[in-house]
Amino acid sequence: MTKHTTKWFTSWFDTPFYHTLYKDRNANEAQTFMDTLTQYLNIPEGGTILDLACGKGRHARYLNKIGYDVTGADLSENSIEFAKQFENHRLHFKVHDMCKPFHKQFDAVFNLFTSFGYFEHEIDNLNTIKAIKTDLNETGFAVIDFMNSEFVIANLVPEEVKTVDDIDFHLKRYVENGYIIKDITFTADGEDYNFQERVRAFTLNDFEALFEQADVYLLDVFGDYKLNKFNPKTSERLVMIFK
Repeated sequence: MTKHTTKWFTSWFDTPFYHTLYKDRNANEAQTFMDTLTQYLNIPEGGTILDLACGKGRHARYLNKIGYDVTGADLSENSIEFAKQFENHRLHFKVHDMCKPFHKQFDAVFNLFTSFGYFEHEIDNLNTIKAIKTDLNETGFAVIDFMNSEFVIANLVPEEVKTVDDIDFHLKRYVENGYIIKDITFTADGEDYNFQERVRAFTLNDFEALFEQADVYLLDVFGDYKLNKFNPKTSERLVMIFK
């Protein structure tokens, strides 16, 4: 029996296999990025941060560890349930749809590691930017850390097999109708699974158009986690700071 889903981000993110496939993500790099980013933004000591689409909370937990009052929000009930074990009086996790305002204002709102552009309806991309704007206080900053689509497409690996915890993940990548798509098939515990990741291949120009529609102001654009200058041809990331 093959288990398949089309609305991928509400189910793929909720499976343990998602976290298995991506377990090798670099924690040190993520922590260094948070150090660099919070220093650059000069977020006040004890300041409030909303980590939007926080997953299991790896960024939120580190931000809390270095002194911030952090709320992690994610659509995945399983991820939030996992993250709640780390809660304290200045670290909270909540199931939340990021297309909608959180109804609380923060010193910063972070949307990290390409956690944007996978909605079924185009309007939800704009709604998310508008919601982020609503969630910022008067002096607050927002950050979207997205892939550099131009670089990703130019360096796309069409097919590979990645073996993690004795599971062979067969990955097929391609571009279709403005989306970067990854088909993921594997067998685990005698069952076949088939998932698909679909992320809109947004460019900086696309984001600038969204920001204009949402009436937010783009302050800075960087090309990596060390906050070096963005180059559309060579940068791996597209890190945008706005308010």
